[in-house]
Amino acid sequence: MTLIKDFELIQDKEIPELNTRGRLFRHVKTGTELLSLENDDENKVFTIVFRTTPEDDTGVAHIIEHSVLSGSEKYPVKEPFVELLKGSLQTFVNAFTFPDKTCYPCASQNVQDFYNLIDVYMDAVLHPLLHQQGFDQEAWHFELENLKDPLTYKGIVFNEMKGNYSDPNGILQEHNQQTLFPDNTYQQDSGGNPKHITDLTFEQFKEFHDKFYHPSNARITWYGDDDPEERLIRTAEYLEGYDRLEVDSSIPLQEKFSEPRKFTEQYPAGEGDEAKCFLAVNWLLPDQSDPEVTLSLGILNHILVGTPASPLRKALIDSGLGE
Repeated sequence: MTLIKDFELIQDKEIPELNTRGRLFRHVKTGTELLSLENDDENKVFTIVFRTTPEDDTGVAHIIEHSVLSGSEKYPVKEPFVELLKGSLQTFVNAFTFPDKTCYPCASQNVQDFYNLIDVYMDAVLHPLLHQQGFDQEAWHFELENLKDPLTYKGIVFNEMKGNYSDPNGILQEHNQQTLFPDNTYQQDSGGNPKHITDLTFEQFKEFHDKFYHPSNARITWYGDDDPEERLIRTAEYLEGYDRLEVDSSIPLQEKFSEPRKFTEQYPAGEGDEAKCFLAVNWLLPDQSDPEVTLSLGILNHILVGTPASPLRKALIDSGLGE
């Protein structure tokens, strides 16, 4: 294999429909995978993704996503991303927690601004200032307005997820996922269930970051018209000082059920909310490693329900079973 700037080249492929050259690299020392998408698009994009697989409903992955964006060793300010929004030429900065991964993408059309954004992002995820005060703010803490009032729970993620659990659609979606995947990480609520967020300790919070936020568990993507060689040079600098770490973040496939299963869940509703039931029918589909199967299922989905004239959608509407 070809070795370039501490990276071994795994695959080099032209993607004519995107006018893009795609090169997949692996960092020799840490095993970090880097996908370099090279084209003439001035919209330069960078993202680093960690596979984060929670084992409970405390929302630890979601809380860490918030916390690493609250200051790092190189940028020890309270809210570095607020400062970026003020002074950067960025076209996108954000972060996302998914059931099985946490993503940190950023984008800019100015190359120096782009590099500055990446510098902030990489220091944030690899060298965050994770302290008790930040944990209390983002996760949960006790709050007392008046001495005669009872203690209440507060916290940014705690409050956010309380709102999510007051939305029937959110509850339904979460219940669908948990009942369809009862034997792997998808049975957990990565965002956090307010009933369990308060079970999370600062020590568990730190351990989760130490385990999953390591370059060996990361995948990095660059896209746009910036210098492809500079991508490897800068990434190698960020990965200096790290050795390969075996991170157990694999997700086993859910075994198929021998027969259909039925579940009933309740959600909070006001008085007079009769006939406010929700019904979902779910199928466990094959894994997505076969692009032909995945594309076929997408086409089938569009044929069945993609338009008002689609047969399944029309049958459901004509049945009068729902609104």
